Amino acid sequence: MPLRIIPSFFLLAVVLLSAFRPALPGLTGTWRRVDPAGATVVLTVVDTYLMQTTYEANRFLSSRGGSWQQQADRLTVTVEFDTQDSSRVGQAETYGLTLRNGKLTLTGRGEPQSFTRVDEPAVQTALVGLWRITGRTNDAGQLMTMPRGARKTIKLMTGSRFQWAAINPETKQFFGTGGGTYTLADGNYTETIDFFSRDNSRVGRSLRFNADVSQNSWHHTGQSSTGGKVDEVWSREK
Repeated sequence: MPLRIIPSFFLLAVVLLSAFRPALPGLTGTWRRVDPAGATVVLTVVDTYLMQTTYEANRFLSSRGGSWQQQADRLTVTVEFDTQDSSRVGQAETYGLTLRNGKLTLTGRGEPQSFTRVDEPAVQTALVGLWRITGRTNDAGQLMTMPRGARKTIKLMTGSRFQWAAINPETKQFFGTGGGTYTLADGNYTETIDFFSRDNSRVGRSLRFNADVSQNSWHHTGQSSTGGKVDEVWSREK
């Protein structure tokens, strides 16, 4: 009888310890660090994609991104764009990963990089996720579907931050990126630009759009920062 009871108590103890062990916070969201030169480094992680961008006030410096997978304390990124070194596109890079007390530390390339979470996971909107532009209205008012190909424009949305990138992983080309904070309320979508690779003078501007969002589709209308008409359809990437 004792030999049968002991395993039962052991199993119960394991279950209780597992139940009360604090869960590690997920990677999803936005993380920030300041590099030794004083530039801001923002890491945005949503769904299966991430982007990392470095910028100063009114000056874009660099950006890179790709798909990611986590296995225990290892993070593997398959690079789809890198503005500093396009030869890295298509390569898989693995980093050591530590998550503790709201801090994310990555090791593996040069000095360890420690980030602080700036986007709370509890803050959610209907836009959280990875999106890809799939349609645009032309000058004649016709909505034109954009065929899927190697070239793409994608947008990462956390609960309060965004970053888009226009890239072609097949040819290793980078066409532009921008990002910052956003709000979504009652169909009104407002972006405030923190960085923009094509034109640093647009940093700090707030742009307001109409947003009709369903589970997998986002109809985005308004005016761009140059005053041009914006009428686009974005689809959720899976």
